[in-house]
Amino acid sequence: MTRILSVDDEPINLAIIAECLSDEGYQVDEAEDGEVAWAMMAENHYDLIILDRMMPRMDGMSLLRQLKADPAWKMVPVIMQTASASQDEVREGLAAGAHYYLTKPYDPEALHLLVNTILKDKSERDEMSHVSNALRHTLSLLRQAEFSFSNLAEAHDLAAALSSMCRDQQSASVGLIELLVNAVEHGNLGISYDEKAELRKNFKWEDEIARRLAEAPYSARRASVSMQRDGDYLEFVVRDEGVGFDWKPFMDFDPERAFDLNGRGIAMANNFSFSSLEYQGNGNTVVARTLARQE
Repeated sequence: MTRILSVDDEPINLAIIAECLSDEGYQVDEAEDGEVAWAMMAENHYDLIILDRMMPRMDGMSLLRQLKADPAWKMVPVIMQTASASQDEVREGLAAGAHYYLTKPYDPEALHLLVNTILKDKSERDEMSHVSNALRHTLSLLRQAEFSFSNLAEAHDLAAALSSMCRDQQSASVGLIELLVNAVEHGNLGISYDEKAELRKNFKWEDEIARRLAEAPYSARRASVSMQRDGDYLEFVVRDEGVGFDWKPFMDFDPERAFDLNGRGIAMANNFSFSSLEYQGNGNTVVARTLARQE
């Protein structure tokens, strides 16, 4: 069962979150401050943390920094709740690792949608970590290779295999899946930022992906990812056949997009997944470098 930790010093807020999410079949544990939450995290695994910013003893920002500094918790998604949506506070939270935000008071439907979206994305990333030892060893023998793909299933499979070659597999898998999925949905299929937000809000994103994959001109397009080993490093080059985009606003977390369902992938890849990330040309090509796994 999916397990969520809700951290808030207001009992009414804990009750609202528990009532909203228990209906979805999630197990929701509760903590009244950061110290209690940290103790609970030492004993349990959580798939998602919903964290209030202002609390006694250990506040939300202190707990956030502590858990993001711990390798066991740094990739677990955190939703920061705040009664203030000031740019400075949101920017501080984004820099500390809270890449999802909800402003109090919030709509329960918005909470449902955000939690379901985050957990679906996390589940897909977690599945990619299951690469057999035999395949991992075989891939470690590669010095260069190029792969072609056209849909999201192929993007996920490739990201799983390629990330198994990286020293920090978990972080690399997050970045690779974002780059490869972007090459399909935003590159080859031409789905814009705003279109994706609306499609995800209405649970039509997967249907639209399937529709575009089946029709011209999208059906003929393919993306590619090449890998080359350079000493201790791996270099990945991802290309698509779309019209390109302005990648510069997406390289870092933007407070104005903190409350959106999408738009964090490139920033996560740039800030957490790779040693370097560089877009080239009109945005159809991106080059990522990271340390290779040592056998």
